[in-house]
Amino acid sequence: MTNLSYSAQREQLVQAAHMLFRAGVMSHSGHGNMSVRLPETGQMLLTSTGQITQLTPEQLVVVTFDGDVVEGSIDPTAREIVGMHSCVYRARSDVHAVIHTHSPRVTSFALAHRPLPCVYEAFLRFGITDDIPVAQWAPRGSRESVTHIVEKLELHPTVPAVLLGNHGLLAFSRDPLATAQLIIIMEEAAQLTLDARTLGGEQAFPPDALEQERRHMQQFGSKQ
Repeated sequence: MTNLSYSAQREQLVQAAHMLFRAGVMSHSGHGNMSVRLPETGQMLLTSTGQITQLTPEQLVVVTFDGDVVEGSIDPTAREIVGMHSCVYRARSDVHAVIHTHSPRVTSFALAHRPLPCVYEAFLRFGITDDIPVAQWAPRGSRESVTHIVEKLELHPTVPAVLLGNHGLLAFSRDPLATAQLIIIMEEAAQLTLDARTLGGEQAFPPDALEQERRHMQQFGSKQ
């Protein structure tokens, strides 16, 4: 992500938003927020409102990890979630984009306080081997909510997402498009898991499933 220009980063955020809506993984309200890390600045590009249905580059602002506005103007509803994004950047140096959604099937697991199980092969192809954990609920944007997210990041240092109890999904990866793809896969996994439970329940992978998948991918030179 560090080799992308500022304008390219803005464009990727917009492309990622459109990608999520095309895939049909957003809630009917169109609510969400997105950010991308600006390298070596302690700043990020952030959506200026909680409505990203028709996101444009003009709706992006630059804020510091502490919430100070550097460029643009931001709605109060967006300002209060700065800490939710910045805590991920501070905890995970490999993360360069964060997206929050209320994707319906994934959010069903968040409302039930049930981790999203790693039982879908697409997870393995993204290197995901752990269930997606649930962070305890606290008021949106509060210090307590950020603390609960950080606790899960510390307990699960390799997961690319955290379910927000009674709230939604927080996903993160190397860039906005990769993060959007993760959300699509997780929403698909949530739907399939719920379907599997009507047929007796999902089944776990064998212990060496990830290594088998990696060998197979290397054999054919394939990626995600």
